[in-house]
Amino acid sequence: MLLQQVDPDEATGKVADVYRSMMKAMGMIPNAFKMYSVSEELLVKQYEGLAYFMANSGLSGKLLAFIRLLVSYTEQCDYCVGVNTGILMQYGVLPGQIPGIRQDPSTAPLPENELKLLLFVLQAVNSPASIEEGDITPVRNVGWTDKQIFDATFHGAMQVASDKLLVAFKVIAD
Repeated sequence: MLLQQVDPDEATGKVADVYRSMMKAMGMIPNAFKMYSVSEELLVKQYEGLAYFMANSGLSGKLLAFIRLLVSYTEQCDYCVGVNTGILMQYGVLPGQIPGIRQDPSTAPLPENELKLLLFVLQAVNSPASIEEGDITPVRNVGWTDKQIFDATFHGAMQVASDKLLVAFKVIAD
């Protein structure tokens, strides 16, 4: 890591609060979150964002991991590709399946409604100017609300930002 992050043993204030919460929830503090400790306020926002998506978005953890994985491939963020591959393995996705899914995201082992949302998010993130009403209607037609469509797309767009930071500041795997 090229910037001075806050070590868990030296954390105080809001950084210590987030680190304690992460240890309680995950049993560890991922290096990606340690990177955000450079800015206490952004660490809090990042943690709150994670908590929102895990508890309130109505989007499955598997779908969110596929969004992060496929965005991270495009952004060439090895850290996030590795982390999200590991998460997907916990959902039963085999490592040998990942290259094929990377080449053709429509083969991701997701229910039809989640697959449509995944493909929409990838289009929105990779080619935002191409999005038209005709791209959104099929996603609505399989049951997604506008809020969920926006939330999933926001998640993908924020992954681009995280990937760029992780690559720029040379954050390595935990």
